[in-house]
Amino acid sequence: MIPYADFTYFGLLLYAVVPTLILGMFGRAGWRWALFVTVAMLLLQYNGFLHIRPDVAVREIWIVIGFAVWQWATVRVFASAGARGGWLFFTTIGASLLPLVAAKFLPVISPGSQFGFLGISYITFRALDIVFCLRDKVIVLPGPLDLFLFLFFFPTISSGPIDRYRRFASDWSKARTRAECLADLDNAVHRIFRGFFYKFILAALIKQYWLDRAASSGHFGALISYMYAYSLYLFFDFAGYSAFAIALSYLFGVHTPENFDRPFLARNIRDFWNRWHITLSFWFRDHVYMRFLLAATRGQWFASKHTGAILGYFLAFGLMGLWHGPEPHYIIYGLYQATLLSAFHVFSNLNRVRQRWRDTFAWRATAVFITFHFVCFGLLIFSGRIGAAPLPHHVGEVERANCYEIYGWVWDKYQPNTKVNVDLWDGDQYLMTIPANQFRQDLADAGYGKGEHGFRIMTPPPLEKRGSHRIHLRISGTKQELTNSPQVLVCP
Repeated sequence: MIPYADFTYFGLLLYAVVPTLILGMFGRAGWRWALFVTVAMLLLQYNGFLHIRPDVAVREIWIVIGFAVWQWATVRVFASAGARGGWLFFTTIGASLLPLVAAKFLPVISPGSQFGFLGISYITFRALDIVFCLRDKVIVLPGPLDLFLFLFFFPTISSGPIDRYRRFASDWSKARTRAECLADLDNAVHRIFRGFFYKFILAALIKQYWLDRAASSGHFGALISYMYAYSLYLFFDFAGYSAFAIALSYLFGVHTPENFDRPFLARNIRDFWNRWHITLSFWFRDHVYMRFLLAATRGQWFASKHTGAILGYFLAFGLMGLWHGPEPHYIIYGLYQATLLSAFHVFSNLNRVRQRWRDTFAWRATAVFITFHFVCFGLLIFSGRIGAAPLPHHVGEVERANCYEIYGWVWDKYQPNTKVNVDLWDGDQYLMTIPANQFRQDLADAGYGKGEHGFRIMTPPPLEKRGSHRIHLRISGTKQELTNSPQVLVCP
């Protein structure tokens, strides 16, 4: 079950939300209730099976429990040893990352094998935040329930936002008054309406009428169109999800931080990363970039401080790309962002000295326009569509193919009332084109346009000859096969 993906999930949430509101009015919706609801939602969400080997399946909830025990043991050993730096600190970081590495790379090493669960990337970063805080001695070792609730707090489990332990602990352990519950409810309602508007209206319309159509065409103009469509779709879909997660968090008294702040109005790439997926970018800034920069400054690793800053960008965003997955387009995306940030770092330092660019309206508008296009191209890289084949937009099926007749149907979902032709091939030999224009009531009842998308022909004479014939029925002018094609005919 994917959170916030369909209305079934929102129906299930009512069983958690309604009692929470009632208990909140009496000041009883505390951490124990949040823990109970989190456990119940985990049992529902991770009830399916995971194939850790192609022939071995286990329920996902056991992977979740094993992950929780592993992270608790890792943190406990590190804290018991004094939470020192050096080899112990890096060993602890490696141990915390081990389940995530297995989830990302096991399917690559052993195709058909799976590991992990939905949200393991975000939960791992929360676990690492505890390790960093223990290393910096800004927190004490959390208790088992404290750590569990922080890691698996169900509103934000699958895709964030990524909270910090110190901020989270101060919220969920606080007893709220009735007035505070009402204020949280007000904030939650605003975000719920925003989430529905973003995810189920704007993102859904962009996907149906723009994104999917652009992805189904192979020419260069369609790729440019896809770049803009994907950028807007990703924002509204992800920002809508984040709005739901934050709203539900507020109902339980946890003020999860915002994840987006009008990112497409950013004036430069650094400003963009202060507005886009804020909790992730700030996590990398605080725990990777700043720590690398501080270590480089203390150790005097580089003659110029700018060298350390640029290498820090490539380290942080290279890891961010790898965090998304081992696929090449994710890694290239991270390096692309690091290159943009490095170029802006050099530019801003030169401009600070020479003052060639002034803070005028024209400059700000130009900066927003340029930044928007650099960002959209980066998201196009992230999508993996560059160089990819067009996505199919026809659906159809060969329902019967024998020595007497061949029939089926085919439909173009982007032009629902347009007739489609089907090419019939005998192996590598083209035989004929069949118009799929016959009316069928069952197709009309199923919502396939006006139902005029069936085809039926008598099997042509070349296929009635003795021997085996491997026939293909394809969308005319393409190599896209219909469902149940190819088929083998053997006629007497």
